[in-house]
Order: sequence, then structure tokens, then C-alpha cells
Amino acid sequence: MKLFQQLLVAPAALGLLAPVAVSAAELNIDGVNQYAAEEQVTSVNQFSDVRPTDWAYQALSNLVERYGCVAGYPNGTFKGGQAMTRYEAAALLNACLDRISEVTDELKKLMAEFEKELAVLRGRVDGLEARVGELEANQFSTTTKLKGKATFVLGANSFGGSFDSTPLTAAYSGIPVGTNYADGARELEGATTFNYDVQLDFDTSFTGKDLLRTRLRAGNFADSSWSGGPPVGLNAMEIAFEENCGTGADCGDVVAINRLFYQFPIGSSFTATFGGRVRQDDMLALWPSVYPADTVLDIFTYAGAPGTYSLNLGAGGGLWWKSGNFSISANYVSANGDNANPSEGGIGTSGSEETGTVQIGYGSANFGLAAAYTYSNGAGLYGGNGTPLAVAGFYAADSVNSVGISGYWQPTNSGLIPSISAGWGINSYNQDDELSDFDGANSQSWYVGLQWADAFVKGNALGMAVGQPTFIVNSGNNDVDANDQGYAWEWWYKFQVTDNISVTPAIYYLSSPLGQLQNDSSNETFTNFGGLVKTTFKF
Repeated sequence: MKLFQQLLVAPAALGLLAPVAVSAAELNIDGVNQYAAEEQVTSVNQFSDVRPTDWAYQALSNLVERYGCVAGYPNGTFKGGQAMTRYEAAALLNACLDRISEVTDELKKLMAEFEKELAVLRGRVDGLEARVGELEANQFSTTTKLKGKATFVLGANSFGGSFDSTPLTAAYSGIPVGTNYADGARELEGATTFNYDVQLDFDTSFTGKDLLRTRLRAGNFADSSWSGGPPVGLNAMEIAFEENCGTGADCGDVVAINRLFYQFPIGSSFTATFGGRVRQDDMLALWPSVYPADTVLDIFTYAGAPGTYSLNLGAGGGLWWKSGNFSISANYVSANGDNANPSEGGIGTSGSEETGTVQIGYGSANFGLAAAYTYSNGAGLYGGNGTPLAVAGFYAADSVNSVGISGYWQPTNSGLIPSISAGWGINSYNQDDELSDFDGANSQSWYVGLQWADAFVKGNALGMAVGQPTFIVNSGNNDVDANDQGYAWEWWYKFQVTDNISVTPAIYYLSSPLGQLQNDSSNETFTNFGGLVKTTFKF
């Protein structure tokens, strides 16, 4: 195609593709196609004595193929080494000037013919330049992207049963001895509440492959039913459980740093992570669960093994290796790594509240499986993710060894078959105190979560989960019975209102949230039923 045709057809074609306010009838499509169909047949390759290695090959190629103003001899040669006569020079110059004249005349005709289209293109280019200038003037960083999530939760809990508070439950919850526990729970957490959580992620990359994440977080769940504290710790919500000031701390809606870590590749297979506020799962190459799309109860967000996947948050670092679908991860987190008092904090001390985790996993789009081991010590690792007795075991033990096996499967296409996530965990408590009831004790947990994508309406999701929060299986002291089991269920449906707004009504039920503390009393029960509506905004 001739040079001037290329220059003119390209912008005209772009104008046709752009969503401008010009109808197809107004655009001269036939004219554009006519110019595009004319091809220059003369080629420098027709000269038998011209080779690509010749020093003037490119210049001759441009004159022949772009402008068509160079001819050879009848025998198909150019004779580039032969001297040129003045007549030959005049003929060559005249041919090229004629072609330039033709280009100028045709260019004027084309500009007149496509005047409307060219005017539209100029207008769009001016508009794009103005928008680019505005974006450049208002961007806060060339290396950082901002992502945010705001969550509203409106809901309440109801309590039932005939169980009366005992000295143990009174010490745990503050409900007086002899008082019906359900009545006492209603007095403490019987109101309907409206709470919020806000997370702002500043993701910075300096090389295109690394990540510096800074998360700001604020919320007001500390005094709600879902903060993870007594009288019912198991009804903690994921969105409330890891509040920026810590579980159960009322920080007065103050924005604080929730994450601060740096992640970067080492070679083609390794990735390193370290930071002053990094969570255990930030340093795992694979998370062995696809449940849920929209979290509700916190106990279902630990892949069935809260002791192993404790999601410990603090100062730490880790390294993972990944090749194809296989991965190995190792990391360390000290919840109190910023505290210089060795009895209350530090790295590798008795007060560090530390976890060390190793995971081996296989994960693809449809299937994943992982086995992990975690060593932990310190009282603050477990929160409300087990029965009061199981949590007390974590608090009392000098160390805990935990193993978890978790996995998932999900169909390629959405339909009647849901994704399935399941996990199981076991924990072993160790304590030097011979009088301890927990030295040698064991606890377990498990869950199964189902999730239907595009349920009833494309973009929506339906889910449910059932399992047993961590409960004592056997005690190190034979005088202490282990009747600590209870079940948890949740059901939810997520309405995807827009790409960035979702509304999720949910209900849940806890059959025996106090475990052995209530199961020691024959024929007496205490249950917790809750309902809420969660609205999530992403931006």
C-alpha cells in the first residue's frame, strides 16, 4: 500500500472503530476500501543484481516500494554500480516529483472527502488528551494502586435453652451463678446492632513483580455480638474478628495499620515475604479452600483447622517455592514482635505468641489439597475459634503442635453441582506444670463448605457450611471428662447488585457453643441462633 494511503486509511479506520457520534451511513466506507485495495506491485526483489547486503538496499527499497519512482533496465537489472548520466538523473528526479505531486493532489482529495471523519478524530484526540492530563494531575502515585472495601452489618442474636450459669461459666461470661444462661446472654448481647468495617489497601510495586502492601483498617465491632468474646465466642464474624485494634479492644473508630509487608520473587520459583504487620496466610503459596465467596462466621474461614491455620498476625517473614501446581511454604509470625520485654513479646521468646508453619500443597483451578504443620506458643493465638475449654487449653499450654489437612474441588462451569471445600485439624497441648489438666490433651475440628456460583441469577452465589469448632477430644488429666462437642451451621445468599456492591442475608446456628461447660449438666441446653444482612462495597 502507498505511504499516503497508509497514513490516511489508518486514522480513518480508527475513527470507524471508535464509539463516536457519527452514523455508519455518514462514513465513506467504500472510499476507504477502494484506497486499501490498491497494492503496489513493484518490488526491489525484481532486480536480479540487488541484494539485501548492499549498502543502499534500504534506500532503494523505499524509492521502489513506497514511491514507485525507480525503474530498472529491460533485462531486470538495476546496475547500481554504474555511473548515472545527467539525463538518467533528470528522468529519475522527474518521476519522483510526479509521484510527490500525485501524493499531494490525492491527499487533498482524501482530506476533503474525509473531512467530517477527521474532524471527529481530532475532537476525540483532544478529549482524550484532556482526560489524560486530568488523570496525571490527580494521581497520587505512579507506583501505587488503591483498593478499598467497606462493609455494613445489620443483625442480632437470639438465645435459648434451660442451662443455668455455673461457677465456671460465671467466671467465663460474667453471668451470675444460677441465672439462666440464655437470659443472661440476652441481657449482654440481645440488641440489634449496626456495625461497619473499612479496609483500604495501598499496593505498591517498584519492579512490576514485587508488592509492598499497606492496609488501613477501622471498625466498630468491639462491643457487638460478633467480636469473639463471651458470653458466646463462637459467633464471631470474620469481618469483625480481626479488627484493627485487636479482638475485644474498643479503639473508638480509629484508623490503624492492619497490614504492612513486602513480597518479592527470588529467581523463577521462590517468593519471599517479610513485614512488621504480616499474617500467616499472606506467606502461603496456596490457600486450600474456595469457601466462602462472602464470609459470615469466622470459624468457617480457617480451612477446617484453626489451630494450624491460626492466621496469626504480627511481625514475621516467610518463603515459598512453587513449580507448576506444587508448592512448599514456610513462615514465622510473632504477634508481639514489637515488644522488647521478653516475657511479653519479642522474637522467639516466651511472650512472643509465635507460630511457625510449614505447608506442602497442590493447587489448580479445579482442585487443591494441602497438609500443614504449625508450632505455636502463647495465649493470644486462638481467640474465639473453639469452645471455651479448647481455647483455655491454648492459653494454658506452653506449646501446641497442630496438623491440618484441607482441600477443595470446584466444577469448571456453574450449575447444580457446588464447589466443595473441606478440612480437618488436630492439636496436641504440652505443658510443664504437672498439675495442668491440659498437658497431653488433644483437640480436633472439621468443616465442610458448599458454594453454588451463579445461583438462580448469574453473578449471585449461595452457600452453606457445617462443622465442629475446635473441641477437646481427651484431657491430659484422667479426672476431667471430654464432652466438649458442639456443631455449627451457616446459610447465606449473596445478591450481586452491581459489580462493586453485594448484599448478603445470612443465618447461623450453634448447637452447643459452651461445649463441656454446658454439656456437664444433663438434659440442659444452651443454643445460639443469629441472623444478619451484610452489605459490601468494593472500590
